[in-house]
Amino acid sequence: MSYASHIIHHSKKLRNAPNLLRQEQALLVRFFSHDAQPSIDIRKAHRHSYVPSERARVCRSFSSTTKSLSGTFTRDVSTTMKLGNSISGPVSNKQLSCMQVQLRRGFSSDAALPPHQELGMPSLSPTMSEGNIARWLKKEGDKVSPGEVLCEVETDKATVEMESMEDGYLAKIVRGDGTQGIKVGEVIAITVEDEEDIAKFKDYTPSASGASAAAAKASPEPTPPKKEVVAEPVTSPEPKVSKPSAAAPSGDRIFASPLARNLAEEHKVPLSSIKGTGPDGSIVKADVEEYLASRGKEAPKAKGRAPAALALDYTDIPHSQIRKITASRLLLSKQTIPHYYLTVDTCVDRLMDLRGQLNALQEASGGKRLSVNDLVIKAAALALQKVPQCNSSWTDDHIRQFHNVNINVAVQTENGLFVPVVRDANKKGLSSIAEEVRQLAQKARENSLKPEDYEGGTFTVTNLGGPFGIKQFCAIINPPQSGILAVGSAEKRVVPSSGPEQYQFASFMSVTLSCDHRVIDGAIGAEWLKAFKGYIENPESMLL
Repeated sequence: MSYASHIIHHSKKLRNAPNLLRQEQALLVRFFSHDAQPSIDIRKAHRHSYVPSERARVCRSFSSTTKSLSGTFTRDVSTTMKLGNSISGPVSNKQLSCMQVQLRRGFSSDAALPPHQELGMPSLSPTMSEGNIARWLKKEGDKVSPGEVLCEVETDKATVEMESMEDGYLAKIVRGDGTQGIKVGEVIAITVEDEEDIAKFKDYTPSASGASAAAAKASPEPTPPKKEVVAEPVTSPEPKVSKPSAAAPSGDRIFASPLARNLAEEHKVPLSSIKGTGPDGSIVKADVEEYLASRGKEAPKAKGRAPAALALDYTDIPHSQIRKITASRLLLSKQTIPHYYLTVDTCVDRLMDLRGQLNALQEASGGKRLSVNDLVIKAAALALQKVPQCNSSWTDDHIRQFHNVNINVAVQTENGLFVPVVRDANKKGLSSIAEEVRQLAQKARENSLKPEDYEGGTFTVTNLGGPFGIKQFCAIINPPQSGILAVGSAEKRVVPSSGPEQYQFASFMSVTLSCDHRVIDGAIGAEWLKAFKGYIENPESMLL
């Protein structure tokens, strides 16, 4: 009977299960539709391209802590949503594709704070882990609309404008102008929907959950114990201390031979500092002589170290974001890419003649003059089209060969080294390349390059010959590319002429191709240089 009663009791509970599920579902819908609305309006999500055009699934990962506090509730909701085309039905029944929007709403009943949005430091480039606030273009209290620029963020590659995604008011600037080292996702500002709510955020500080999340990314915990472990052996000079203590036998009296005592007194050496090697640890004459000899060797070393103790005058220059990322990428390139270098001399007499003719036509038509570097970029692009193996990139699973020939051009500025990209350089004319390079170089000097101005390159050209007169140099490959061309200066040389004992002058330019040996074999690199040299020495072929 007891088993039967248990079965009947549990069957009654199972009959109420659908009603309980419906109540839980309704509770979730009310929770997300009223108290904890996401920072991006669901109705606006499709308009701002947060939702794919087709079916999408909703994946919601949230932590909700509800606490009763004098009849009111405090909720700390951290939500990662993937929005779909239709949100009106039950959320749990949707199967949506992956599009993540990180949202954070802060609510506080004790401080009577209205609903607000915490704006985090955005990730504006694939390699960005932290950024700096260059300057705010909006002030606290200003109204903001979608598409309006809030501030300028200095990323690892350039200074990029951060735009507003919603209507509202800028209530609080958490990170002011010039703030550096802000981790991606760390709160930099607060926006509200109603203008009268601005004053309530005068003394606002970011929520503890946001601060702890940023701190977890920024400061790894295991590092302090490492410092302690390393410090212990360094600060304990046990070998040096133990030797003098072992030198003296146990007791107050130091045993030494008469010759040893006389020799020590003559050179004013305390016997306690000498280790005895005689019977029962007594000090003999040889011990004193050995001590004097060792002290004589240390004296010159001390004199030699004295000048090094002089203070040096220096200035510490803080790293910029572009300098940090340039250093890390170049170090990664030299440590992981097997470089090898191929150098060839090209005669540029016909190239210089053609450039003179084209510049005359450009000036007559009111166009800009062409530089030697513009012709080099065109020749490199055509050579990549002819030898596509050099227009490739290494991955763990395959070698990716690109069909677009996009040439990065190295530009040195006061802020660091930039490499803006000329897209489809093999399909463009010389005047188009010259104008595009001129505009990109100006943007680089003004630190106003956008991600589309420097991303997507397949090969790089760097020139230290024309501006600086460098004869020849080897450049470091710009990952994930597999090649970079270093262009030196042109110089006149005496070369044999057609007749016997006849000589003539000719101008030669040295170029060096740095190759990734995983992608470009030596013969392939030589073939590319042969094609490049053919275009430089017969420049008319580039115009066909």
